[in-house]
Amino acid sequence: MTTTILQLSHLILSFAFLVAYLDHPGLVDATPDDDSYWLLRIKSEFIDPLGALDTWLQETSMCTWNGITCGDDKKHIISLNLSNSGLNGAISPHFSKLTFLETLDLSLNSLSGPIPPDIGNLGNLKELRLFSNSINGTVPPQIALLRQLEVLRIGDNLLTGEALQKVGALSELRVLGLAYCNFNGSIPKEIGNLKKLMFLDLQQNSFDGEIPEEIGGCNELRSFAASNNRFEGRIPTTIGLLSSLQILNLANNSLSGAITPELSHLSKLKYLNLQGNELGGEIPVELNGLDQLEILDLSRNNLSGNISLLNSNLRNLEVLALSENLFTTIPPNLCIKNSNLHQLFLADNNISGGFPEHILNCSSLLQLDLSGNSISGALPPSLDSLQSLTDLLLNNNSFTGEIPPQIGNMSNLNSLFLFGNMITGGIPPEIGKLQQLTTLYLYDNQMSGPIPRQLTNCSSLADLDFFGNRFSGSIPPTIGKLKNLVNLLLRQNELSGTIPSSLGYCRKLQRLVLADNMLSGPIPPTFGFLSELFLVTLYNNSLSGPIPESLHHLKNLSIVNFSHNRLSGSIAPFSGSNSLTKLDLTNNSFSGSIPSTLSTNLIRLRLAHNSLAGGIPLHFSQLKQLQLLDLSFNNLTGELDTDLSGLTSLEHFLLSNNRLSGPIPTWLGRITKLGELDLSSNSFSANIPPEIGNCSKLLKLSLRNNMLSGPIPPEIGNLYLLNVLNLQRNNLSGGIPPTIQQCRKLYELRLSENSLSGPIPSEIGTLGELQVVLDLSFNQLSDKIPSSLGNLMKLERLNLSSNKLEGEIPPSLGKLSSLHRLNLSSNHLRGQLLSNFAGFPSNSFLNNDGLCGPPLISCSELSLKARKRLSESQIAGIIVAIVFTSTLICLSLMYTMARIWWNWRKVAISCSEKGGFEQKKEGEDWVYGEEIAKSSDHHFWNSNSMALVPSQSKQVSDSDTARIFQFKWSSAAAKK
Repeated sequence: MTTTILQLSHLILSFAFLVAYLDHPGLVDATPDDDSYWLLRIKSEFIDPLGALDTWLQETSMCTWNGITCGDDKKHIISLNLSNSGLNGAISPHFSKLTFLETLDLSLNSLSGPIPPDIGNLGNLKELRLFSNSINGTVPPQIALLRQLEVLRIGDNLLTGEALQKVGALSELRVLGLAYCNFNGSIPKEIGNLKKLMFLDLQQNSFDGEIPEEIGGCNELRSFAASNNRFEGRIPTTIGLLSSLQILNLANNSLSGAITPELSHLSKLKYLNLQGNELGGEIPVELNGLDQLEILDLSRNNLSGNISLLNSNLRNLEVLALSENLFTTIPPNLCIKNSNLHQLFLADNNISGGFPEHILNCSSLLQLDLSGNSISGALPPSLDSLQSLTDLLLNNNSFTGEIPPQIGNMSNLNSLFLFGNMITGGIPPEIGKLQQLTTLYLYDNQMSGPIPRQLTNCSSLADLDFFGNRFSGSIPPTIGKLKNLVNLLLRQNELSGTIPSSLGYCRKLQRLVLADNMLSGPIPPTFGFLSELFLVTLYNNSLSGPIPESLHHLKNLSIVNFSHNRLSGSIAPFSGSNSLTKLDLTNNSFSGSIPSTLSTNLIRLRLAHNSLAGGIPLHFSQLKQLQLLDLSFNNLTGELDTDLSGLTSLEHFLLSNNRLSGPIPTWLGRITKLGELDLSSNSFSANIPPEIGNCSKLLKLSLRNNMLSGPIPPEIGNLYLLNVLNLQRNNLSGGIPPTIQQCRKLYELRLSENSLSGPIPSEIGTLGELQVVLDLSFNQLSDKIPSSLGNLMKLERLNLSSNKLEGEIPPSLGKLSSLHRLNLSSNHLRGQLLSNFAGFPSNSFLNNDGLCGPPLISCSELSLKARKRLSESQIAGIIVAIVFTSTLICLSLMYTMARIWWNWRKVAISCSEKGGFEQKKEGEDWVYGEEIAKSSDHHFWNSNSMALVPSQSKQVSDSDTARIFQFKWSSAAAKK
């Protein structure tokens, strides 16, 4: 009995195992003959971050796995759908082993790699969906082996090559989706073999060539979308044979010719889009037969003539887009009452005349766009008959007059675009009734008057732009009621008064533009509440006072321009936002030091024309994205000891008109993107560092008005792109380096007021782009003017004055036809001036004694004058010599006669005392004679010769003495 029971237990257990096996064959190891084997191999090759394949387990039946549909035999699968499962990796070639598969859907994942060619082995496959992945490579030709294929959707991938060459073999295709890839090539004629094709989507590729006439063979085609390709030629007339077609989209190609009238045969057509081609001629009147048409877009073509579309026929038409064509008029019967037309776009045509009031019959209109035409006159008061209108675009026309107050009756209006006209007058207060209005653009008109307070009742307003009008008065103090305001643009008006503090309660405000007005007073502290503000421009006003500390809380602030005001105090409140990219505070009265905590995301920083002091903060070395740094016209001091070489994006570095000193740092040479460097009007000293030559993208270099010395480094020639070089007013010496010829794009060169010497390099004549000025004045340049300067055909100003140039002016300078200012004065030039120079003022050539010819004196006069100067100088020399000699003689005679008279007087007195001359002792004569000889300084008067001669002896003979006395006595007797 026990044995029987035991045998029965074994039998039941064996039966249970058999049943379990039959129900769950996966409980035993799968073999290559089973699909589960290959599915597990496929699973192992996928990356499955979302766990979509977690149910794929060997110990469970594959028919229970996610995405699997088994066939009746439970051994093979017929459908695998893993769409939108978050899978990564490549498509496994093991899919080709699933030979019973009819549907494979791996769409909307992140798969990459190519489509495996082995997929052509799936002979039973009817649907292949691989769209919206990152699959690359080309479409394998083995796809053509899938003769049962009905749906092929592989678009929105990175696939390339010619995808349509073998498509004609897939005669069972109903859906072909190849959109949004990089396919090229043309549509083959075999496309006509696809008699069952219903949906053909080729959008957004690079297909080219003509659309073949054979497309008309796709009898069942309902949707043909081939927009955004390179198709050309005419629209094939055979498209008119596609009687089932409902959607035809050929937009944004290069189709040309006229619109074929055969399109009117597409009686089921609901959507026709031909925009963005080169179609011309008129719209075929036959298109009025498309009574099912709902959307017609013919914009951005070259269509002209009459708009022959009749709304009375196209009763289902909801959207008519004819913008950017050449239409000149709008037909009066375009609109009828009770039509279904919701959108009418006629922008950017050549429509002129007054407002087409028959459009007001389209009472169903929601959107009307007549912008970019030449429509003139006043806006009709009856505009409010379009009660359903939500968007009215009349911008960029020639409308005049005032906005009619009836505009306030258009209660559904969301957007009103009237910018770019000549509308005058004020904003009607009735506009405050438009509670749905979100966008109001009135910029670029001639409107004036105050901004009405009623406008702040438009509680839905988000965008307000009044730029470029003449609005005056103050900003409404109730502006804070516009709680939904995102953009407030009031630039370039005549608004005055203070900025209302209530503006700080527009908490959604992102852009605030109040520049170019006459606003005054302080910036309201309530600005600190505008937490979403990222752009604020207040430049060109008269705002004053300090920056409110509350601005430190604006963490989203990105663009700030407060330039050209009267603001003062510290700029520290701007250091609160690390989102700040552009900060312009130029031309104010800010003082103190530059904050060391400004945003590291700054791209442009302009602090010029203030009273900032101190040095450049060390923190600036962290501004890695900075492209423009302008600190000019301040009171900055010290040396440039902050190494900014890490600012690899810096393109403009402007420090002019400060009090910076010390040497120009060599680290400037490591800022290789630098395009403008201006260190002028400081106290920089020492040499110009040759490392400047490493800034190969430099366009402007200005170091003028410093105390730089030494030579101009030859490395300056490495600045191949340089347009402006200004080194004037320094102490530079040495010669002008010939390497300057490598700066081929120079159009302004100023080296004046230095101590440069040597000749002007002839290489300067190779700088053919020099145009604005070549100024080498007030140096020590010598030698001749190089004739190569005559090659500077674009040069407008040339100044070589106050040097030591010599020789004649080279004739080649006469070719400088663009020259209108010339200064060669204060040199040593000679010769005749060129005839071309006669029109220049004479002071252009003064202080060159050897120059002649107009506008100076003629060369013949100069020569005669020179000869006269020679003759006159000789005569003058003779006269001077005679006068000098005569003067000496006269002085000698006067002196001698005075001595003789004095001596005679003494003798006469002596004789009178002793009884006359005869009583004189003989010895006394010798004594007297000696006195005469001594007193005459070894000279005596020779009465015979009348000349002053040296004495031959210290003693005077008796005869000579007697002769002297005889002469004097006789003279005295004669006088008596």
